Amino acid sequence: MLEVKIARIYRETLTVTEEPEVGASDITEQIRQIVKRSRISDGFVQVFSVGSTGSIVSIEFEEGLMLDLKDTLRRLIPRDLNYYHGRNWQDGNAHAHLRATLLGPQLMVPVSNGSPNLGNWQKIACINLDSRTREREIIVTVFGD
Repeated sequence: MLEVKIARIYRETLTVTEEPEVGASDITEQIRQIVKRSRISDGFVQVFSVGSTGSIVSIEFEEGLMLDLKDTLRRLIPRDLNYYHGRNWQDGNAHAHLRATLLGPQLMVPVSNGSPNLGNWQKIACINLDSRTREREIIVTVFGD
């Protein structure tokens, strides 16, 4: 049985600079340290990328799989289609918005004993899907008790 207590909330913001077209950073250790500083032992950590062309994902962060992710996104949502967004804005990044929509801007991870519950190879990554280098603001919120 789960006992309900008054939850606490702790928040920090990270900034990472990412290369264009599926540039990625493993931010797992930074998230672990934020959870540790929160002194929340049981609850959840939410990791949210601010902006409409960035994503937060859970992935085995190794070179081959990251290349596979780039290739998969290029095949699913090609850069050079005639997107309505591109016709309206002329900014050449409609594909980035669509890729970010597919992957999503946030990840929620359970926290137990003061640490995110991640698998052996499971990492948390920030992904820039825009067609230019971007500085990404990431809001990390830990809540629980």
